[in-house]
Amino acid sequence: MNDYITIIGGGLAGSEAAYQIAKSGINVKLYEMKPKKFSPAHSNNNLAEIVCSNSFKSNLHTNACGLLKEELRILDSLLIKIADETSVPAGQALAVDREIFSEKVTEKIKNMPNIEIVNEEIGDKIHLKDLAKEGIVIIATGPLTSDFLSKEILELTGDIDLHFYDAAAPIISKDSIDMNIAFWGDRYDQERGKDEEITDWQNRICKMNDANYINLPMNKEEYEKFWNELVKAEVVELHEFEKREIFEGCMPIEVMAKRGIDTLRFGPLKPVGFTDPRTGYRPYAVVQLRQDNTEGTIYNLVGFQTNLKFGEQKRVFKLIPGLENAEFQKYGVMHRNTYINSTKLLDNTYNLKKYSNIFFAGQITGVEGYVESISSGLVAGLNAINKFKGNNEKVTFGQLTMIGALAKYISTENEKFQPMNANFGILPPLEEKIRDKKLRYEKLSDRAITEIMKSYSSGALK
Repeated sequence: MNDYITIIGGGLAGSEAAYQIAKSGINVKLYEMKPKKFSPAHSNNNLAEIVCSNSFKSNLHTNACGLLKEELRILDSLLIKIADETSVPAGQALAVDREIFSEKVTEKIKNMPNIEIVNEEIGDKIHLKDLAKEGIVIIATGPLTSDFLSKEILELTGDIDLHFYDAAAPIISKDSIDMNIAFWGDRYDQERGKDEEITDWQNRICKMNDANYINLPMNKEEYEKFWNELVKAEVVELHEFEKREIFEGCMPIEVMAKRGIDTLRFGPLKPVGFTDPRTGYRPYAVVQLRQDNTEGTIYNLVGFQTNLKFGEQKRVFKLIPGLENAEFQKYGVMHRNTYINSTKLLDNTYNLKKYSNIFFAGQITGVEGYVESISSGLVAGLNAINKFKGNNEKVTFGQLTMIGALAKYISTENEKFQPMNANFGILPPLEEKIRDKKLRYEKLSDRAITEIMKSYSSGALK
């Protein structure tokens, strides 16, 4: 057994894990392939390089990512501390000077006496299987893991392929769907009942609650209004390397819509096989929503992978009848992101089930976002420490916390799994029903912070 823990990848997750381990007195060998080799998205030599937006999202207590940051502050996250120190004016959000942020993280990691940084690509001359034989390893190589290492990860996990996340549809809270408009049902199975007398259509809906989809019917006027706004909406510009990867196998809904006013009605909004219980007739178009977590609290819009700007998604998709008051827990995104099949391979400490000495962290696990990646690095780091010390007790976070809810989400089997960011939809609901969204989120945050503080005060997380 090595007298150090190996970390592969010096991004946000890897840097956080390195800090947590090193401050406990354990030696760390951190492998980072820069500056010898760069991914298509990276350009400078520093650790924890931020390649997209410089925003770490909201700092508000009533925002899911704001809650996650507060949990990480309590747990002495290095990267959140440095983000606070290098913040720039951004209203209620935490935005950073990206160059100074990366420089400060690099300086801190380099100056820790028990961290050795090795600038080599794993899979070239140094191999993952050899590192794993010799000790504890955390793999935190991000969404653009090199081809060499990707191949070795597949060999290690026994998986057929790394998942390729090039697009995802928006996800909304089930409670925010207007069920006076929506109806339950699967295509054709739902329509088989169209000849029965419809005297109480809400009772008929209740009979179909064992169906797999929530359906939102549209008439001709509603559909054409939606289509007109969709084709005019603003989109996000992609990187050149993402354009090559994404559009070969995935069609954004706004691109599909531009092919003709009826294209969506012959595609994801096809009404064939459905009857609107309110009218007894087939709708002009149907938007389907599919359950996205085991608790059934969040649903995704089927076929709505999109590259629209977030504000435009909210504006346009709320034109769909039944979604006027939709609470978006995750907006649709399109970008390149490779990740392992975490729901089958990892437990809720980001530990590989097959090999207890190997952990994963960061976006390669299916967490989405800067702060979420930092969170996974912290959890993997704390558990690697315990493993190194011979303590088989896992450092787990309750699902009432955002850290714990994320870890549970990526480790719970889900055939329709897609990368997930922090959102209140993945937390267990409150015992009391609160209609006011702001107040509900505030109470969920209070509950999470209480849970974190309780564990931290008892010494369970130190």
